[in-house]
Amino acid sequence: MIMPRSAATFRTILRRAGLPAVSIIFMGFFAYSAVLGPNGLLTYGDYKRQLAVRQAELAKLDKQRAQLRNRVALLDPKGADPDMVDELSRKKLNVVHPDEVIIPLD
Repeated sequence: MIMPRSAATFRTILRRAGLPAVSIIFMGFFAYSAVLGPNGLLTYGDYKRQLAVRQAELAKLDKQRAQLRNRVALLDPKGADPDMVDELSRKKLNVVHPDEVIIPLD
């Protein structure tokens, strides 16, 4: 089968341009992913904002942990703090003397 000259040149052009065209498409995809993808450059600001929020939460939890650690140290069975024991026992047992004034902190 003999093809016209224009069809033969068209196929030759397609064969020569096919690999570079596919390569350009792949490079375009990766460039798009690098800039606009889920881990791209434009999401960097969002990651920084999320990091700041998480660090604030971590600081809050560290403060709570330090408070709890202090309370646990005050209730150490080897030498419990009498004021802490008195406070907790009165709170749990709901025992108050008539001349005492209770100031709720919660």
